[in-house]
Order: sequence, then C-alpha cells, then structure tokens
Amino acid sequence: MDGRGPAAFDVFDGDFLTAEERRLSDRFVDDGYVINVAESRAALDAIRRLVVEQACAWLGCPSPTDEGEFLESIADRVASERLNEFRLAVIAGVNATPWLRAAYFAVARRAIETIVGNELCMQRRINLSIQMPNDTSSILPIHADVWSGDSPFEVVLWIPLVDVRRTKSMFLLPPGPAAALHDRFHAIAGKSAEEIFRLAEPDLLWMELDYGQYMLFNQNLPHGNRNNAEPETRWSMNCRFKGVFTPYADKKLGEFFEPITLRAASRIGMDYELPGGFDE
Repeated sequence: MDGRGPAAFDVFDGDFLTAEERRLSDRFVDDGYVINVAESRAALDAIRRLVVEQACAWLGCPSPTDEGEFLESIADRVASERLNEFRLAVIAGVNATPWLRAAYFAVARRAIETIVGNELCMQRRINLSIQMPNDTSSILPIHADVWSGDSPFEVVLWIPLVDVRRTKSMFLLPPGPAAALHDRFHAIAGKSAEEIFRLAEPDLLWMELDYGQYMLFNQNLPHGNRNNAEPETRWSMNCRFKGVFTPYADKKLGEFFEPITLRAASRIGMDYELPGGFDE
C-alpha cells in the first residue's frame, strides 16, 4: 500500500458521474437539448396507439392499419375550425388513461434522471399539439417558458408521434445566441414576438426527429413553431419534469406538478416530527 488506497480504485478519476452520464449532461448544457431513441419503444407505441384510438372514437371511424399515415393525414378528416374541439377531446381521453404518465416517463427515464435527478415531479397533465398544414391557429410564437412564470429548473420532454422536419417541427435558439439575446433583452422588451423571431431567426435550430425518438430540451431557451408549410400534420406531446426539491415558480407542487419518484429517505424525513419537549 502506498497511501493512495486499494489499487482497484486507481481507475477512477474522482468524477461521481459515469462517462455516459457526463457526456449526456455536457450535451444538454452545451446544446440546450438532447435527441435520443426511445428507451421504451413499447411505451411509446402504446401512447401513439392510445392517441389514435381516441381520435378514431371522436371521428367514429375504424382503427387504421397505418397509424403514422392516419395521423399525418388527419386534415382530410377534421375541418380546421373543429381542430381545437377535436384536440381537446383526444387529450382528455388520453389523460384519463391511468398508465399514460408512467408510460410517458418510461420513454426517457434514464435521460431524465441523468439530467434532472432521481427525485422527480412531473406535470399532472400531458399536452398534445396538432398542427395541420397551413393552420395559423396552432402557431406558438417564440418564447421561453421562464418568461411567463415557469421555474428555470424545469425541462421539457417533447415526443413527436410522427416524423418531424422543418416547419412541421419546432425551433430552438441554442445557448450561445440565447445568451446574447438575453443580454440585450432590455432593448427589445417592447418588440413583438414576430420582431424577436426575426432577430433570432438566423441562429434558430429546426429539430429533426423520426417517430421513435424523443427530445429533452431546456425550456429557458427561446423556442416555438411557425406555420406548417409541409404537406402533413404534426402531432407531438410535451410534459415538464423537475426535481421535487428545486425551487418552484408560478406552477406549484400539487397544483401543476406531482411527485413521481420520491425515495424512501425523503418520505421518512418529510413525515418526521421531533418528539414533544425535545427543544426544551
């Protein structure tokens, strides 16, 4: 022994994260997002099947043989003026399904635990976006969620139910340009969302994902979508996650978020009370 401890520990470099965890964490910090293959394809397929079933129930049509084609061509079945009614009916049925949130978490569990932590809370209702071709009612102007009362400790799990490219997807402003925009925000605070979009447009990244992939992104970064100029409809879902014990903003625990992975020691500690007279 030479004072350095057992020889078996010479291979460690003192980093508490594994090499894989470090790579994933660095990608998220440096790029503002990570795109990976679904950790549970079975969970993802079950979610898409559920969405299709709810859509078919509203339409009164049989289940399709090709779920992706059915979703992408939904504009042939639903008039644009009834889109929000249709979307609300589908998402109500989907969110009423007991296993939905556990399945959604399973799609990216390891990545979320690496990036956010293993004591998590999750948004109580999962969102659904349906953006038909040339439907201006579904445009989400450029914004960062923290600008409207979200905690900077939240991340968003964004899952497309179809392949997404270009304007059939969403855009994200990377950390470098976002920091530059942040530094001059006082000078552009009075500008419209469209004017801010034009300022950021040269640096925007349009996310490209195939069905079967997910994206975790930093919702502190400006993001949004534009008019869908592609010939197919985009279907995507999104949900926020954060550490249970990290600070909250307008969206509170119990109202908007619900704990999902509290560990035993935390449950014990939260329930513990000192015996009477202990502080005398």
